[in-house]
Amino acid sequence: MSVTTITTLGTYRNDSPYPFCPGCGHKSILDHLNEALVELQVDPMKTVIVTDIGCAGLSDQYFATSAFHGLHGRSITYATGIKLAQPDLTVIVVMGDGGTGIGGTHLLNAARRNIGVTVLVFNNFNYGMTGGQHSATTPEGAVTTTTPGGNPERPLDICGSVGVNGAGFVWRGTSFDGDLTQRICEAITSNSFALLDIWELCTAYFVKSNQFTRRALESTLETLGFQTGVLYRDGRQEYSRALRETARGPDSVPVGPTPIEQKWSASLERPFMIELAGSAGGRVRSAARIGALAAIQSGLYAAQRDDYPVTVKTGHSLAKLLLADRPIDYAGSDRPDVLVVLTADGLAKVRSRAVGLSGDSIILTVPEFADIESGAEVQVVDPSSLSDRFPKADLGLLALAVVVRRTGVFPIDALRAAAAEGPFGESNAAAVEAGIQLASL
Repeated sequence: MSVTTITTLGTYRNDSPYPFCPGCGHKSILDHLNEALVELQVDPMKTVIVTDIGCAGLSDQYFATSAFHGLHGRSITYATGIKLAQPDLTVIVVMGDGGTGIGGTHLLNAARRNIGVTVLVFNNFNYGMTGGQHSATTPEGAVTTTTPGGNPERPLDICGSVGVNGAGFVWRGTSFDGDLTQRICEAITSNSFALLDIWELCTAYFVKSNQFTRRALESTLETLGFQTGVLYRDGRQEYSRALRETARGPDSVPVGPTPIEQKWSASLERPFMIELAGSAGGRVRSAARIGALAAIQSGLYAAQRDDYPVTVKTGHSLAKLLLADRPIDYAGSDRPDVLVVLTADGLAKVRSRAVGLSGDSIILTVPEFADIESGAEVQVVDPSSLSDRFPKADLGLLALAVVVRRTGVFPIDALRAAAAEGPFGESNAAAVEAGIQLASL
């Protein structure tokens, strides 16, 4: 496999130049990472690059792999969850020294557990994206925007911290090291919590404030007594696999995904998206989850993507349910085949997109929003016309039943069965039956 091959397998890879400042070490590290992935011949479909906030957080979009981008300092937690869910994935964390300091507890616990992810720390001693403030790794005496008189703190020894807590592979070096590609390969194949503390130059802030150079980088390592190279190795079992070993037994609870049995058949020949737009407390996401289960039991692939505010109990609640007859690589489309508008909160979030929908799409809504402006076909259903009243919280599932009944995207009996499962099965099943009735009116 050539470099060209690895970078063209992904449909959504960013092929534009890196956005980093001239002289920034990020570019070199990413090039080494790409070379390592090519050399190892990893399957891009089974590789996940996890990032958080900061300049290093811009990295995942340049690789033909899956990616997860989250909150500052939390990338290791996301990577841990991904690895626990699917131990066979190659999971690589790209984070800066800022995120390392913010997520210090996550760092230590991942090392203690020896969870099998590879962490590349882009260590340039300051918060380069937000103005050059000092970080947990800023050398003592260094000038930053928050330590104009010199940093009074001792820098965090990242390698020492994770090493003594049980990390399986620990290496320290610089972005200038010619063997960085090989060290990344060694880390990825170690099948352990592997961390590379890669020292580099931030030309936007740290270099300017401290007249810092490559030579200064190397002399700082010596001054601090920080050794370079492979510093720790631990051959104990990797955590996600050890967890599965301990879970096996006559009285154990299964660890990992539980297969969903196919009971029905659907004849879907292209991806089909249903979007529910409602309010918090309306069980919008629960309705989509039930729909996803029914679709999978019908032999389809399903992906759900939710959107709701941090207030959780107030405001909008959106759920996109993408169905397909083949594996789903991307679920981020904003053009649903059916857009279900249930409440004013939901309408406020999707109104602009509704306007742009064409006649190939359908908007299903209630009488209150019958005059919604859109190029799509607008279908109005009136739950008040039903003989039996139903809880308002069941409106999302009722509307989903209308969609399934009218489009035939998968068998309505599959939705009936999926709704009947669980502690709310009785009320969910009643909502589906109400939707079926409403679909014929």
